Amino acid sequence: MTVAALALENITCTFAARDNRTQRYTAVKDTTLRIAPGEFVSVVGPTGCGKSTLLNVGAGLLLPSSGTVSVFDEPLDGINRRAGYMFQADALMPWRSAIDNVMAGLAFHGVATAEARVKADEWLKRVGLGGFGDRYPHQLSGGMRKRVAMAQTLILDPDIILMDEPFSALDIQTRQLMENELLDLWAAKRKAVLFITHDLDEAIAMSDRVVVLSAGPGTHPIGEFTIDLPRPRDVAEIRAHPRFVELHAQIWSVLRDEVLEGYQQQLTAV
Repeated sequence: MTVAALALENITCTFAARDNRTQRYTAVKDTTLRIAPGEFVSVVGPTGCGKSTLLNVGAGLLLPSSGTVSVFDEPLDGINRRAGYMFQADALMPWRSAIDNVMAGLAFHGVATAEARVKADEWLKRVGLGGFGDRYPHQLSGGMRKRVAMAQTLILDPDIILMDEPFSALDIQTRQLMENELLDLWAAKRKAVLFITHDLDEAIAMSDRVVVLSAGPGTHPIGEFTIDLPRPRDVAEIRAHPRFVELHAQIWSVLRDEVLEGYQQQLTAV
């Protein structure tokens, strides 16, 4: 049996309720999720169901109330040093230029400045930003900032890539360009990817497997689908494939009621 790159076993995450510290809120309950080396797995579910909570557990940023996390069969203790994390919001340092942002991780790992700068320049070129290294984040478009963030994450060559709705704020054309660029970069080295998204089309177009989470509280997997679409893929063109349409219908039949339930919960909470 192949050792999982990342394994979350029977994870439960319980927090104090925001409006009453004596009450507890269980965001995630008894959830098991495994990602094999080289596998691209997307997690979909209603807004606020706990998708990002699971990602933070896998990153070592959040200690679960119960359950275990292992990385390549080793128990995770503290921050997951074998993972790179691409956040939903820009995590670029505004006082650093694009190239300085990309090379920051190497510098923190003790790589000599000259060597780090050469590698950062190579990565900017790989994400289509050659010649933009001296620009600051405020001088870049949203898509350009996402390219810088992707280079910043991948330059460290992590064994696991964690992504929290990284393209959700982009317009549809830029988003599809970024999705294809990510797939091209992933295909080159086939790292394990755990991708959080609320966009079912995006999940199907990019993934090897899609996991559906229930509405909270106590979210847990309620469906798992193998995406047997041919690779390489263009995320726009693959949507016209008959199998894509079939998979979308199958997954949406499981996800639809959970989305409606999550929406009703949000209306009640307002």
